[in-house]
Amino acid sequence: MYIPKMFHEEDWAEIRKIIVQNSFATIVSCDGDVPVATHAPLRLLERESGPAILQGHIARANPHWKLLESAPRALAIFMAAHSYISPRWYDHVNVPTWNYMAVHVYGKPRLVTDADEVQALMGNLVEVYEGGNPTGKSYSIESLPADYLASQIKGIVCFEISVDDVQASFKLSQNRNDASYDSVIHELRQSNDPAARRVAEAMRSRRPVKK
Repeated sequence: MYIPKMFHEEDWAEIRKIIVQNSFATIVSCDGDVPVATHAPLRLLERESGPAILQGHIARANPHWKLLESAPRALAIFMAAHSYISPRWYDHVNVPTWNYMAVHVYGKPRLVTDADEVQALMGNLVEVYEGGNPTGKSYSIESLPADYLASQIKGIVCFEISVDDVQASFKLSQNRNDASYDSVIHELRQSNDPAARRVAEAMRSRRPVKK
């Protein structure tokens, strides 16, 4: 990913936040000279030793899993909040642009075929999303009849991506002076678009608005 030095994010805590909070990723592999992409939720697993891992699954009917089995590398793209930035918000002449936060994660894919591993992977993935249920009620795949669960698992392919490179671009008006920076935050906060307001908060956390 092309990342100007000013927008290059290296803080793992901030990068991790983007991955976890925007976990519905775009998974990209190459089939010869043709890129192939699939959209799926991915769980980030960090270990005490060894590289971090992304875990997920796709439909067995989706031929992309064959590339995850054979290709040496895969890319997972995590896109966070982004928004149009109008030059009307600057104190100088300029052109329109776009603010965004994106993370590219590269690594070696591996199919997960062991039955116990598959069930554990799927159970953990479900738990990630069920854990945020405000009602306190949760769903577990272990509650399903064994024969039904087995039939459903036959229709998917589970995989892991062993992370070996992470690239993060947080383009958040770092190249603007304080007056323009504060103005961009103010305008984004007025937007009806929740993503624009999230961009404003990300900017505010990095360079607080001056009183």
